[in-house]
Amino acid sequence: MLFISAATTGCASFGGANNDTDDRETYDPFESYNRAIHSFNQDFDRTVATPVAETYQTVMPDWADKGVTNFFGNLGDVLVLTNNLLQLKFQRAASDAARILFNTTAGLLGFIDVASHMDFPKNNEDFGQTLGHWGMPSGPYFVLPFLGPSTIRDTAGMAVDYTYIDPVTNNVKDIHSRSTLFLANFVDTRADFLGASRLLETAAMDHYVYTREAYLQRRQYYVYDGDPPMDDFEDMYP
Repeated sequence: MLFISAATTGCASFGGANNDTDDRETYDPFESYNRAIHSFNQDFDRTVATPVAETYQTVMPDWADKGVTNFFGNLGDVLVLTNNLLQLKFQRAASDAARILFNTTAGLLGFIDVASHMDFPKNNEDFGQTLGHWGMPSGPYFVLPFLGPSTIRDTAGMAVDYTYIDPVTNNVKDIHSRSTLFLANFVDTRADFLGASRLLETAAMDHYVYTREAYLQRRQYYVYDGDPPMDDFEDMYP
């Protein structure tokens, strides 16, 4: 954590779409490494993840695919609830708790998302956002093997989420069962994004830059609950 704090303090801002070399060295000082891992991830996705996801999408009926997505979304709401509490967003936390209650009971363990039809919208929070909420800068952009784009702060946040908060990690003790759940979630999530990834392949001239800028802007959007300071946009688009 001391290393993470030092790294994020030293790299307090990112330049977004700014192509200035000094700015890029601030928010993407590991670009050579990141591009190598990004390329590895693309190869893995093209040769393994995408074919498996396409097969999954072909054999799974739409209602079953949706049910699996809802099930893992319900488990994810535990992360969201915890992080809303850590950010003292009690109204959102109450909504998250209601979602978990109704989806786990009336929604048959979350396979049916009844809460969204009851005006309890799904929120998006994680410990990386919690750190950002309390003022920790994102630090350098950092690409993780298999998991994809991140930052130093978000990588630390992910470690906390899945070590101390995630209900699967903390409640499913059998390693085979736990691994099966993680794999099922990974495949289901990848299948849900097949359309978006095809669009990205045709739209992006530099896939790495496009992914980096989209990720950093999206994370900034979430940290500020959809209302980031205008100064951040001026930094990204001077």
